[in-house]
Amino acid sequence: MIWVLVAIGGAAGSVLRYAANRVAAHYFGADTVVGIFAVNVVGSFALGFLATVFIQRSGLPVELRAMATVGLLGGFTTFSTLAYDGVRLLSGGEYMRAGLSLGANVVIGLLAAWLGVIAGRAAG
Repeated sequence: MIWVLVAIGGAAGSVLRYAANRVAAHYFGADTVVGIFAVNVVGSFALGFLATVFIQRSGLPVELRAMATVGLLGGFTTFSTLAYDGVRLLSGGEYMRAGLSLGANVVIGLLAAWLGVIAGRAAG
């Protein structure tokens, strides 16, 4: 059942991300990055808040926690997970791991996107 709830949350998060991008495009133009930026900031805040609340109130069903965090916010933005993991590592004093994780995700993610663009252009 947890898989279904995560899928439902993910679908809702994806629709919310799409809606945010459409609203941003309407106000700032089709080529704006404002929508993604807003989604990443809002999603990062929401995951930090919810993860903290869920840790403090561990009596909440794991299915509800997974639907809200992995599903809804994961579908809304995966950046929120990267940001929260970075905060978690930094808060635990794991500065090297945090730096490596954040740096690798950004640098390798950009490289992978660039290679994907090159491969897409070559394909047709």
